[in-house]
Order: sequence, then structure tokens, then C-alpha cells
Amino acid sequence: MLLRMLSPSRWTGIVLLSASGALHMASAQSKDSSASQPPPVTIGGYVDSYFSYNFDRPKSRVNELRNFDVGEDQFVMSTAEVTVQKAAAPVGFRVDLDFGPANDIVQSGVSGSIADLRQAYITYVIPVGSGLTVDAGKFVTHCCFEVIPAKDNFNYSRSFLFAWSVPYYHVGARAAYAVSSTLTLNGYVYNGWNGIVVNSGKTFGFEAAYSPSSAWSFVANWLGGPALPDTVSKKFRNVAELIASFQATDRLTIAANAVYGQEDLQGSIALWKGVAGYLKYVLCDPSSIAIRGEIFSDPEGYMTLTPQDLKEVTFTYEYKPVASLILRGEYRYDWSNAVSFDSDTSPLARKNQATLALAAIIVF
Repeated sequence: MLLRMLSPSRWTGIVLLSASGALHMASAQSKDSSASQPPPVTIGGYVDSYFSYNFDRPKSRVNELRNFDVGEDQFVMSTAEVTVQKAAAPVGFRVDLDFGPANDIVQSGVSGSIADLRQAYITYVIPVGSGLTVDAGKFVTHCCFEVIPAKDNFNYSRSFLFAWSVPYYHVGARAAYAVSSTLTLNGYVYNGWNGIVVNSGKTFGFEAAYSPSSAWSFVANWLGGPALPDTVSKKFRNVAELIASFQATDRLTIAANAVYGQEDLQGSIALWKGVAGYLKYVLCDPSSIAIRGEIFSDPEGYMTLTPQDLKEVTFTYEYKPVASLILRGEYRYDWSNAVSFDSDTSPLARKNQATLALAAIIVF
């Protein structure tokens, strides 16, 4: 009877309201269902290859004191990486499988299947305050402005600071906590430098990352502990670092990286220090240029095996024909106050070297 008493327009309105309510409930249930599902496991990676030409034509066919771009006058498949990861909600993980001569350099002295793991760690976000993120496993170091994958750097070749002043990776645990929207603090406890089992001591680290605005970013790092094999005495290796980055415009980025390191030796202290400056300018999408200049001092020859002051300047042109392909052309000039580079007739016969590199990186 009630339905018959309603006018057609009112009946239509009730039907529409009922349908709308049903759709809203279904949508809410769908959102709740999707929100309760854990984040998916994602797979990615990259393939990095290059050709390097040394104008001095070294007889050794090696670019001395370089890191990763060491092959001269030859095509090199530097790195192939596959990354599998799951964002922590609250538990996650990441595994980076690396293959190629660059990884052989990173994992020097490590044998077995773990040498193929650039990173492999689990993550747990502890529900304390804004969330305390804890990682445990093997991961790349928190030090240096540059990183191992060339695709994430301004230039293709790595700086002397990256190559000689800081480690590549660690095994241990780390924790990160966002104190505010502008300040994040990180703490680290490691087995040491570049090793699975280094000694029975522990290396500790601290990092403060401060971003007062969207344009400015500052990072202060410290890393210290016994780094030599089977050493647990007071022979500590310490590294302090400052990194600053400024997004001057939408196209221009400026950055600087300063490192000071020392190690206690038998009756003496070995020192090394350096500073690098970076500039990247987007000409027009998808083209950009990058310039790096640096000074690295190793007065005792503790890191490079030759007492010297190294300098270099690098010019890099980058072109991305598609989002997944990075092409780079690079000119670099290195010089030292010591004889550190090879000539076309003999090793360690020159104080400088100049190289040209062409690189292609595919990201997936």
C-alpha cells in the first residue's frame, strides 16, 4: 500500500538513493579491503654498460685510480642488477642481486653466493611515535653523496671520494626515526668495512639529515670502529662527512661533499680528506649536463697506496630518448702530484690521465 501511495517521482528518488547507498557501501568495502592488503612485491633493476677511451693509451689498458670505469679501449658490461622488494607494512624486505665487474670490485675478498648480494635486508617499522624503521642484514653504506648505481649519480664515473675515502657496504643493523618533517636521525651498528666478518669488534655510525626547505638539504655523517681484520684494539678508523644540496631552480642543482678520515696505526695516524663539488643543469627535457670537480688528499698513501694529492674535473652530457634508457657521454681529466698513472710504454709513468666514456644504462 505504501508503495502505491508514493508518486512516481518520489519512487524514482528512493530507488536512486538506495542504489547510491549500495554503491557507496560497496566502494567503502572495496577501499577497506584494499587498505588491509599488504603492499605488493615489486621487481626492478638495471643494466649498465660503457666504453672508455684513455688518451694516454696505457699499456696496461687500465684507467688507474678509477672506480668501476677501469677498462680502457674496450666495451664493458659493468653491472646487471635485479631488485626485489616489498615496502614495510609493518614488515618488508629488499634484495639487490648484482652481477658484473663492478660488483666484483665492490665484493672484493668475499666469496660464495653472498658476493652476488649488493643488498639483502629485512625491515620492521616499530609503532613508536612517527615510526621507528629498523633494518637488519647487508646494505650499502650511508656515506658519500654518490652511490654504486651510476644511474642515480650526476656523472657516470665515480669520484675519488667515493672510490677511496668511504666503504661500499656493511653487514649489521640500522634504525631511522623522523623527529620532524625536516629532521631524520639514523643510527648504525656494523661488523666493519666491506666485509661479512671483519673482526670481533663493532663499527658504529650516526647520521642526521636536515631539510629546512624543499630547496635545501644537509646531511652529517660519522662512522667509526676497528676496521682492520682481527683488530679490536684502539686502532679505530673514523670518517666524518658533510653533504649539502641546493635546488637552485627547477633546472639547476648544486651539491657539495666533504670527507675527513683517519686511522690509528702503530705509533702514528693515517689521514685522508677531500671535497667534491657538483652541478647539474637540465638543458631541456630529456637533456642535461653535469660538472664535478674535486680534490682528494692522501698524504701517507694509506688509501691509494701512494702519498699524493689527487684532483679531477668531469663533464657529463646525458640524454634520455625514453624514460627507461639513459645515454651519457663523459670527458674526465685526472692529475696528481705523484706519478700515479700509466703511459703507453710503462706503468706508473705519468702524473695525469684524460679519458672519454660513452655509457648506456637501461632501467626496468
